[in-house]
Amino acid sequence: MLKTYKNGSLSINRQLVAPKQYRFDQIFKMKVLLTFLFIFSVTAGFSQTNVFRTKQFNLDNGVAIKGYDPVAYFTIGKAEKGKSSFSTSYKGVNYHFADAADLNSFLANPEKYEPQYGGWCAYAMGHDGSKVEVDPETFKIINGKLFLFYNRFFNNTLKSWNQDESKLHTQADANWQKFLKQ
Repeated sequence: MLKTYKNGSLSINRQLVAPKQYRFDQIFKMKVLLTFLFIFSVTAGFSQTNVFRTKQFNLDNGVAIKGYDPVAYFTIGKAEKGKSSFSTSYKGVNYHFADAADLNSFLANPEKYEPQYGGWCAYAMGHDGSKVEVDPETFKIINGKLFLFYNRFFNNTLKSWNQDESKLHTQADANWQKFLKQ
């Protein structure tokens, strides 16, 4: 096994260890370890995404858009209350739909129908980066994306958004990125 020379150096007698068996054992152990680490990191990543979304998104008892159907904004051009019998969870956020067709459309492309800025008021996100509740019936579709706005107490923020949409949109995108990094 080990051989010590007069000068103090050590030498390993490699003939005692079967080199192919040693390499196979090491490779097998590494594969098992890497597989475990990959599975762990993927599941940890998914759970962190879900936790982040439920923390950062505008949810009412775990449901986005106060239970309104996100697909209806695109298909019928107005806000329509969803039903809990037609619901799904996407990355930890629950959505309700008016019917099975809207549910299936959402399942086919969730990113298309999810509201921007986690469902918070787009004007407030652009104006000062704050999370402000919305009125689901006050919305605008811009470049195929859903934007929601606050509209209470004689303060319709959609009107303010329309006055300076380009600047507010750019600022809202930048401000939302700050929340995504938390």
